[in-house]
Amino acid sequence: MKSHIESLLAQALDVLKQQEVIPTDFEARIQVDRTKDKTHGDFATNLAMMLTKIARKNPREIAQLIIDSLPKDAQVSKVEIAGPGFINFFIDDSALANQLMTALNDDRLGITLPQAQTVVVDYSSPNLAKEMHVGHLRSTIIGDSVVRALEFMGHKVIRQNHVGDWGTQFGMLLAYMEELRAQSGEQAQMELSDLETFYRAAKVRFDESEEFATRARKLVVALQSGDEYCNKLWREFNDISLSHCHEVYERLGVSLTREDVRGESAYNDDLAQVVRDLDAQGLLSESNGAKVVFQDEFKNKEGEPLPVIIQKADGGYLYATSDMAAMRYRANVLKADRALYFVDLRQALHFQQVFKLARKANFVDDNISLEHMGFGTMNGDDGRPFKTRSGGVVKLVDLLSEADTRALELVRSKNPDMDEAELAKIAKVVGISSVKYADLSKNRASDYIFSFEQMLSFEGNTAPYLLYAYTRVAGIFKRATDVDLSDAKIQLEHEKEKELGTKLAQFNEVLTRMVSKGQPHALCGYLFELAGAFSSFYEACPVLAADTEEQKKSRLLLAKLTAKTLKQGLGLLGIETLERM
Repeated sequence: MKSHIESLLAQALDVLKQQEVIPTDFEARIQVDRTKDKTHGDFATNLAMMLTKIARKNPREIAQLIIDSLPKDAQVSKVEIAGPGFINFFIDDSALANQLMTALNDDRLGITLPQAQTVVVDYSSPNLAKEMHVGHLRSTIIGDSVVRALEFMGHKVIRQNHVGDWGTQFGMLLAYMEELRAQSGEQAQMELSDLETFYRAAKVRFDESEEFATRARKLVVALQSGDEYCNKLWREFNDISLSHCHEVYERLGVSLTREDVRGESAYNDDLAQVVRDLDAQGLLSESNGAKVVFQDEFKNKEGEPLPVIIQKADGGYLYATSDMAAMRYRANVLKADRALYFVDLRQALHFQQVFKLARKANFVDDNISLEHMGFGTMNGDDGRPFKTRSGGVVKLVDLLSEADTRALELVRSKNPDMDEAELAKIAKVVGISSVKYADLSKNRASDYIFSFEQMLSFEGNTAPYLLYAYTRVAGIFKRATDVDLSDAKIQLEHEKEKELGTKLAQFNEVLTRMVSKGQPHALCGYLFELAGAFSSFYEACPVLAADTEEQKKSRLLLAKLTAKTLKQGLGLLGIETLERM
């Protein structure tokens, strides 16, 4: 409906241009917002105030001219001027009811499909040298929820798991694997089952043995030179590492697959060409033997330009080099319209620099939008990045296991007589959902304090609250099995029916915001408000005990659309719903 109002206003502006009230070449950004106070209508715009200077009239006079120029529309019952020149639109109740019926009968809930784009989404990106830890959680689940929403809205999405599978550390790891295999193949396999232990042991050997370190450095050179023996070891190590990652993805309900992995190694053959191309365009400088790019847009506090290091003095490449190669691939091979990077906010400067450099070097053109979707950190009670009691990094699999255990205790306390198998099934959904939702419901740009107690609460904006809200709505239909809804229509008569209907109609706007800004918390907030609106409706408007059969069917349809929207919304967040809790 919001886009419909914007279309009506655009038509009114065309009329004003024909009347020479505003210049024919004037392009206005029409902004329409939902009103907070429904006495001021359903939608409002400040367009008249934006036109004051160019039309040389006062805002209320312009507002009246706009209203007079609006095409007649059955969906708008009334248009009024408010305050200094706001234009308020009142939506006809029957038009809203028709919109809700369309949503109810549509697999996509009546969303308006935009012009489809090809969107490359870079997310998760664990380092294959180590087991996934809590620091990988945000990129993985925020990126995955946005991917799901983009696909739901009709876009072609290409997932890119840019794993860290290259670089000097792999020489150390391969040397240690080689050493263990020489002693006992079983020992190597056993230690690889715990990647953190394997990595730490390899690091100790590297730091303590010069002979080992020398062998590790030789293996790096051999690996980067394409040596088949080293590449065989490297592939084995990566396969085991990726198996760990995908076990976590499966537990999290994340949609990444092996086919989505395109790590740093995929761009290895293009890195030397990146250097040559930057040099050919006169962008490279030398600094202490390294090849760097200085850009006037980026300077330190002393006003000195900050370098983007492309190649180290020893010939090695850095993240910037592989990122440049990846951007060129995503723009020219994958033909992306947008490339979204779900990476920690602390990398903001890096992405600003490489995005700017990629355009200067003509690696990408203006047809692709490069967007860093940065996020804050998940912190402990001390406000610092979440750690174990001993100060170590928390493995993601351990966090999920503890969530399952706590959820099982919670569900059992509320259902003491439930079968153990059923309890375990519910607890698995509640535990994982609680961890994911606690993160997704926060503004991704903000840090947040991790708390099992808060995320497993049945009160407030939490997964347990929303999962229970869904079961309550779904439960109505277990008691209404004999009601035929085939010829039923939604009618909005009671104020709480209208409020619920208005909230249901906002689903399209919320998803549009979520995918354009990469903000799952917008969808979380909406679902929480929707559950609240349904609760208020249910208290004020008896459903199965309605006054008339027609009223009962109408309210059942509202309940059905609410359940459908909650289920779809949670599904886009990667959260499974339950029919019983």
